[in-house]
Amino acid sequence: MPKRKSGIATMGHRDSAASAANLRKSLASQSKAELVKVLLELAEADRKVLRQLTSQFEVAAAPKELIAATRQAITDATDFDEREINYNFDYDYAAYETVKRNFAKLIALDDVRTAMELALGLMKQGSHQVEMSDEGLMTDDIEDCLNVVIQALKKSDLPPKEIVAWCSAMIANDSVGFIANDELQALQKRFQAAT
Repeated sequence: MPKRKSGIATMGHRDSAASAANLRKSLASQSKAELVKVLLELAEADRKVLRQLTSQFEVAAAPKELIAATRQAITDATDFDEREINYNFDYDYAAYETVKRNFAKLIALDDVRTAMELALGLMKQGSHQVEMSDEGLMTDDIEDCLNVVIQALKKSDLPPKEIVAWCSAMIANDSVGFIANDELQALQKRFQAAT
């Protein structure tokens, strides 16, 4: 059954350009304080806008805020409509980019263990999303995020047993059985040899 079209007419290219020009003119006449107020209101109302602004302006977050933002980005990235199971449904690419960037920030803050914990959540939720989709188009995005943590663990001074246990948990949480599997098994074997 085809999707219903909304009753809203789409704007043509000319209308859109004129609308953007009018908006630009109106924004240029506003004070800086008014623009900041509107941006903050938009960011509070829409997490995608918040993520975009945070990324665009490289806003530094306190560690607790960074962890919470990463958890939320994982939830947003792996979300899907259960009515669209076995379809190539839309997913939030920008949220995956945020997860990847935040994993790198956590590692730079020398909080690899938190990145490992969050990566477990991403594996569980992300592999479920892949399993529920038709072609698993988000697999590369998930692996890009996880590889940030895997690469950090290769250089880590964490106890080898801890890294081996994490790799086992990651593999066990992969409901499709192939997400970053080669990388995780190689990392596991490397640190098993070190124990």
